[in-house]
Amino acid sequence: PRAMTVRRTLPQRRRSLIGAWCFADHYGPDDVRASRGMDVAPHPHTGLQTVSWLFEGEITHIDSGGHRGTVRPGEVNLMTSGAGICHSETSTPGTTRLHGVQLWVALPDRVRSTTGRVFEHHAPDPVQIPGGSVLVFLGSLVGETSPVATHTPLLGAEIRLDPGAEAVLEVDATFEHGVLVDAGDVTVEGVTVPRAAVGYTGVGASRLHLANRGTDPARMLLLGGEPFDEEIIMWWNFVGRTGEEIRTFREEWQARTDRFGTVDGYVGLGGPDRNADGLSWLPAPTLPDTVLRPRRN
Repeated sequence: PRAMTVRRTLPQRRRSLIGAWCFADHYGPDDVRASRGMDVAPHPHTGLQTVSWLFEGEITHIDSGGHRGTVRPGEVNLMTSGAGICHSETSTPGTTRLHGVQLWVALPDRVRSTTGRVFEHHAPDPVQIPGGSVLVFLGSLVGETSPVATHTPLLGAEIRLDPGAEAVLEVDATFEHGVLVDAGDVTVEGVTVPRAAVGYTGVGASRLHLANRGTDPARMLLLGGEPFDEEIIMWWNFVGRTGEEIRTFREEWQARTDRFGTVDGYVGLGGPDRNADGLSWLPAPTLPDTVLRPRRN
């Protein structure tokens, strides 16, 4: 999405994963009436699940598993790549502001090539807590459990806190957690976390302390999970285990093999089957002339 403001919050130099969460792009809010908005032509994924979560706007999703859906605020869309999938993402014509988070979950080796192309949608009901509310889109929190399937123990929730409110949440002590702040003057365990940053906690705590010290409402995403004990290599849109595997994924995508399938029905801003740059699919960038190494915390 070239015309949008995107902040890469995960991975970063000091932390590559939180549980199996391996990627988080926080974007907007952007007024897309005078820009291209989001117009991502069909592109591939391997070894992961994409988790789309919006605060404002709508996005049309089409994938090579034959699934089509609309991402709306407060509703999660999860796509499982299995051995390979491709999909397109475009903001809808009626969207004037676009604001959200794009997340990836690394699949464990035992299932990453066997899960098949899966798409799930869930609209969680808000759970009221003192001074705020919670939307649980993956895992369990505040007595609510999402029906969306994951392959490692995970947690994903949107939390809103009123001005001056504090919250103490019961959490799984075997999980590590990250709090991605979207709005508000937020502290995590008493430490201020700036907007668009992630406050990280390790394992061992059964309670998470959050507070909004500001005069405006706060909003954040809570991401958690059991520490992921497998080494992964991430390059472009691929998650693999070796550099040679990534090279093979790239070659197969460039050759348009059956590994990834095809997207039917993509309409971009450049006309049917074309994005604003005139591309009907996104070619992979050139691999760097270096050894691809696993990401470590």
